Amino acid sequence: MILCCGEALIDMLPAATADGQTTFVPHAGGAVFNTAIALGRLGLDAGLLTGLSTDMFGAQLVAALADSHVDTGLAVRSDRPSTLAFVQLVDGQARYNFYDENSAGRMLTDADMPAVPDQVSALFFGGISLACEPAADAYADLLAREGGPRAVMLDPNIRPGFIEDATRYRARLNAMLAHTDIVKVSDEDLAWILPDSASEAERVATLRKRGPAVVIVTRGSDGATGYLADGAQVQVPAAQVTVVDTVGAGDTFNAGVLAKLARTGHLSKDALASLSGDALQQAMAFGAKVAGVTVSRAGANPPWAHDL
Repeated sequence: MILCCGEALIDMLPAATADGQTTFVPHAGGAVFNTAIALGRLGLDAGLLTGLSTDMFGAQLVAALADSHVDTGLAVRSDRPSTLAFVQLVDGQARYNFYDENSAGRMLTDADMPAVPDQVSALFFGGISLACEPAADAYADLLAREGGPRAVMLDPNIRPGFIEDATRYRARLNAMLAHTDIVKVSDEDLAWILPDSASEAERVATLRKRGPAVVIVTRGSDGATGYLADGAQVQVPAAQVTVVDTVGAGDTFNAGVLAKLARTGHLSKDALASLSGDALQQAMAFGAKVAGVTVSRAGANPPWAHDL
């Protein structure tokens, strides 16, 4: 099983009423939730470790996970509220306003975290759950405790507005990178993490020294570059589609990369440490293909295997 560890929330997406007023419709979402959903729809054995509310929005999230064949056996349930993210679309790009205080996801502590069973062979971390305390520390502790021999992928998906203490965040991220095998960052993420480096190559080299064997840098419509442990690079273009919006694009890309690596036998620490350019390019190309379907639809609606 690939266990995705991080936030599940409700995206409040804008819609128009019959009289032309703007309203918001609740949709299940969250970066890590989206990756888990995409993995389940692609036919992978996937689970989600997160904090889920017992409120009506929590029930909506549980139902969505079940519909996409994602295991919720390790989710932590509580009567705290669900996180809400109100979305505005500006030229097809998503902008978010989050309501997350005292939420079921944010208030997770290390004591809440379950032991990870042996059938979990890979872990995925990312999203705002790496920035919002106390859950951020709980996820970092979980990785340190349970990473061990498991393959680990991380996508920090930097949102500066969520980072109250940049020094603490950077320290936590660096500690997690030490246990990470593959990290995916946008070019903007990379510039935020390492603002003093002059070039992308220098930033990637610095990032790799902190732990990951493989670094993937995405650039939206300009495609992505993968950097291997031996210094080699591979390129993949973005899928050529008509973009409706970009909600969930990076999350779906992550799922596609994980799915292809798993199916080709490369989703392990040893395999990622010696990953070939061809294997990484195949995984990234599949990630781009899957993400291309998502951006051609409204909201975070990853494809099923039969859609491909």
